[in-house]
Amino acid sequence: MNTRPEAVQVIKQRRDAMLQKLVARVPYMQFLGIQIDRRGDELTAILPYADRLIGNPMLPALHGGATAAFLEVTAIMELTWAMIWEDMEAGRITDDTPAITLPKTIDFTVDYLRSGLPRDAYARARVNRSGRRYASVHVETWQDNRARLFAQATGHFLMPPRDG
Repeated sequence: MNTRPEAVQVIKQRRDAMLQKLVARVPYMQFLGIQIDRRGDELTAILPYADRLIGNPMLPALHGGATAAFLEVTAIMELTWAMIWEDMEAGRITDDTPAITLPKTIDFTVDYLRSGLPRDAYARARVNRSGRRYASVHVETWQDNRARLFAQATGHFLMPPRDG
């Protein structure tokens, strides 16, 4: 029996729907206004500028806590996306699948390299190691120029139990 491959639009819609379902599991992302842009399997987190994100109005500079939260959420989203990608592509995760359990932060270390300016910020994470129980992720954030990071972080996470 010869089955036709799914249309590209159907695959994109399925991936985007899964990503939105994942983002909806983190209310703090909505509170901060964090968005996720997906290109294939690569995620870029976007923190749109808002006055309430300013920590030092004299400079003005983004609040360190908002920066750290942005980095941590980006790491968790990348790690979860990497964890479910294979299952999602194989059709083992569908709209009927129970909610996906997110990894839990063990520790998270942020390096503040310069002040975050009052403008949009972007972040990408890279999973350094991901095993059955533990994962390590590195995250970088920038604003106008990807080569000029204003913060970076490394986090270690406890992975949720996997079926199978």
